[in-house]
Amino acid sequence: MGALSLDRAIDLFLDHVKIEKGLAPNTVQAYARDLCRFRDFCARKQIDDATAVSEQAVVDFLLDLSQRELAIRSQARNLVSVRGLFKFLRAERHVERDVTQQIELPRLPRRLPDVLTLDEVERLLGAPDLATPRGLRDGAMIEVLYATGLRVSELVSLTLADVNLQAGYLSPMGKGRKQRLVPFGEKARDRVQRYLAESRPQLAHGRVHPALFVTGRGEGMSRQGFWKLLKRYALAADIRKPISPHKLRHSFATHLLERGADLRAVQAMLGHADISTTQIYTHLSRIHLREIYDKHHPRA
Repeated sequence: MGALSLDRAIDLFLDHVKIEKGLAPNTVQAYARDLCRFRDFCARKQIDDATAVSEQAVVDFLLDLSQRELAIRSQARNLVSVRGLFKFLRAERHVERDVTQQIELPRLPRRLPDVLTLDEVERLLGAPDLATPRGLRDGAMIEVLYATGLRVSELVSLTLADVNLQAGYLSPMGKGRKQRLVPFGEKARDRVQRYLAESRPQLAHGRVHPALFVTGRGEGMSRQGFWKLLKRYALAADIRKPISPHKLRHSFATHLLERGADLRAVQAMLGHADISTTQIYTHLSRIHLREIYDKHHPRA
């Protein structure tokens, strides 16, 4: 194994996650920022070769981040980035061993995602004016988001070909360019059918576009555009807590588990690679059960 500069090693890794793994540009940029910080630290320690990086050097890097009072989550993310780099270098035989393998992530405080109540969801779904083309489109988008738990990027990227109304399934393209099947219910199907029949032709103005949901110019909607309209409807529905598309995703998962859905099934619908990511929602369900018990059990 010959010498390989850290700069070159980082470039090879970023090309790998961008081209071969198909990660989103924002994710690739986050890796680049973290690894440039690691490279600069190594340069101060006069380490400019990837094969010369030791386990102690990585530990010292984490200590340096801590001394700079970087948040625990940021420290953990930096270690994940460095881990990814050396796992890749080991797999490609650029280094003899992965020097990060025995280094543990900083313990993170567990933050439970905030969710909407069922009443808030109903008010939000009822906010769009279904008598107008835009209101019908917006109502369909919000209904689909809550009915499927899609990420907002997946929602706005849906094409006409991704929707099987007869079978009641969507085929969104998730992280890492992985496609999955997600079922949706009758209410979402009815709203999408109405939108396709009554609203989309008016919004498209005869233009041919593959996107399922289009703007008034007949083009695909952006994430930012949907976020703005969601906030507007939340305000109209008198929802006081902060709102985001991801909050509807959290609400979808939590409400399913509260009603006894299988954790593995929810993991598949959300597109989580690791079930530990999905398990955060079980804590919310336990809180809900505790509230029900305390409120209704005679010996609570």
